[in-house]
Amino acid sequence: MDLSAEQRAIRETVREYAVEDIQPRAAAADREQSFPEDVWDGLAEIGVTGLTTPAAYGGFDADETTYALVNEELAYGSLAVATALSVHCLATSCIAEFGSETVREEWLPEMVDGRPVGAFALSEPQAGSNPRGMTTTARRDGDAYVVDGEKQWITNGERSGVVVVFAKTDPDDADSITQFLVPKDADGLTVGKKEEKLGLRASDTTALQFDGVRVPERYRLTAEGEGLAAALSVLTTGRVAIAAQAVGLAQSALDEAVEYAQEREQFDRPISEFQAIRHKLADMATRVQASRLLTWEAARTLERGDDARAAASMAKYFASESAVDVSNEAIQIHGGYGYTTDYPVERLYRDAKVTTIYEGTTEIQQNIVADDLLE
Repeated sequence: MDLSAEQRAIRETVREYAVEDIQPRAAAADREQSFPEDVWDGLAEIGVTGLTTPAAYGGFDADETTYALVNEELAYGSLAVATALSVHCLATSCIAEFGSETVREEWLPEMVDGRPVGAFALSEPQAGSNPRGMTTTARRDGDAYVVDGEKQWITNGERSGVVVVFAKTDPDDADSITQFLVPKDADGLTVGKKEEKLGLRASDTTALQFDGVRVPERYRLTAEGEGLAAALSVLTTGRVAIAAQAVGLAQSALDEAVEYAQEREQFDRPISEFQAIRHKLADMATRVQASRLLTWEAARTLERGDDARAAASMAKYFASESAVDVSNEAIQIHGGYGYTTDYPVERLYRDAKVTTIYEGTTEIQQNIVADDLLE
């Protein structure tokens, strides 16, 4: 699939930044469970923190293919960094698409510059794959709403400055979900514990508690009851981004495996000369490229304005499962060394698993694809 000269230039710029500035920091950030804030500032300097924001507010206004390319290249360096950016972009996209002009002018120019960082709060402790089961509420009180409840698995939860929050305006109506913009410093909003995770350990993942948080009416982003449809529309784009991240991670694992296979010798020759290793590498490369093409096709479907739910789900399903498989084979090719922290493949394997879970599990994606086939 052809890329424009501008898309190729952006891809090269982000890849260079990922290889030179992000990748060398990834192991330490994972070990310390600390997000590299100077890396985030660097993302702002090269312009990608405003990637999906309209040009009128200083953003890049990237098309879907460019957005996928940036996510792939960032994930090549660190999935934690790519995830932080994609969630920030979910927040800016919600503000740009659903906020009033006053709200857009208030928040977007600064978010384009990287601060405040955006977060997206849909999931809850008992409501992940089924958002209609959420219990967070927003009660009308004069010219404001009062938000009560708890959100879970919030990327950028601690480091964010503004959160897009979904709550029911009628606790007895599953279809009353509404979208709000909540400043992080609002009274009654507290950050819960930081999660201890298998992978993606440099990513800031927390719970958020809302206890009588007053939100001005102007920060209601959608009409009452239209929040879930808004969430699903931006999550389609988000799933393409996750697919792209899975591709970038898998490409990194493949490259590590190729390099190791060419350097490691057994029985007086490089292990890359053994058919068993060569077949593994061939299968890995095929999965990476197939995932990439599915992701690009989903992005192009979005650009055409067509219904992209099934295409996005197909891409995320295949790319995320392939990332797990490819990183697993990369460890196998490294042998015992692959199981140690001396090589990055163990971190890539741990990170890969989450791509099959967040923003819709593999099973949810399979349901969406099946529904599209059978409707």
